Amino acid sequence: MIEQLKNIFPSLIVDSEEKGYVSETYQWFLTHNGEKIGIAKQELSEKDGRLMRTFLTPYQGPPLTKKEKVWKQIIDQNFTEAPTSITSPYRFVYFSMNKNQINPGVFKESIQTLFDYSVPIIWENEHEGILIEEKPIIAEESISYEQIIDILMSDLYVNIHFFVGPYSKNYKDAKHQYKSLLTYANRILTYTDKSVISYKEAIPHILVGFSDQAFREYIAETILQEFTDDTDLLQTIHTFLQCNLNVSVAAKDLYMHRNSLQYRLDKFIEKTGIDIRQFHQATTVYLALLANMHKED
Repeated sequence: MIEQLKNIFPSLIVDSEEKGYVSETYQWFLTHNGEKIGIAKQELSEKDGRLMRTFLTPYQGPPLTKKEKVWKQIIDQNFTEAPTSITSPYRFVYFSMNKNQINPGVFKESIQTLFDYSVPIIWENEHEGILIEEKPIIAEESISYEQIIDILMSDLYVNIHFFVGPYSKNYKDAKHQYKSLLTYANRILTYTDKSVISYKEAIPHILVGFSDQAFREYIAETILQEFTDDTDLLQTIHTFLQCNLNVSVAAKDLYMHRNSLQYRLDKFIEKTGIDIRQFHQATTVYLALLANMHKED
């Protein structure tokens, strides 16, 4: 079959997992016996691509393990009876890396060394996917994703971002959880400079990020008023909010005298009539800050 395909697509190459060939200019497929073949995208028309997918499996990372195949069925809701191997609460964790930064197989091996069990990974493409984490019996046993980033950065020089979803006990929720995480992940990660963000932190970003531009402009201009372009003051307020409305802690983070910070806060309160020292009003201002940051996205 491969020789026949080569007659149609001269660019076709066969690649083993050990070789780890990765190229953004190639479309990859797995044959029925597990061989990986690549065809230059410029040789594949949309019609050709659809035809290839009828008898070959699109390649989206290392071959699936037995556990990953079970999870793929769960995510696709493609099973005839309840899976018995899923017993612990689980959560989906989205990850993304720069393109061509690391071979997916090497990344997978590195991740597995950081957990005391086999962590399933479902790849969306060669630089992003979702890993499936089981909830540890003892919370202290869990490794933080900040630590994972530090380890991968120091050992492999990989720049990676994580969006951590909530734990779930019901495998029937898996399809919805999976699709939601993929839908929101890229937008959320462009809204923050954090390398790791959890679903708890992400909700305000989702609310603002998926509203239309006119609404974001309305929020920003209504709440921030004359300060929409005052970068220094807005950064001061953002830090104050991030420090849980604690003036002393915020002043320390800003390397600013406490009285100077208080003066800036009072200036904002006086001009806008919004008291950001009060929780509910501070929440409104926080949403306005996010809207102002991305009102032209």
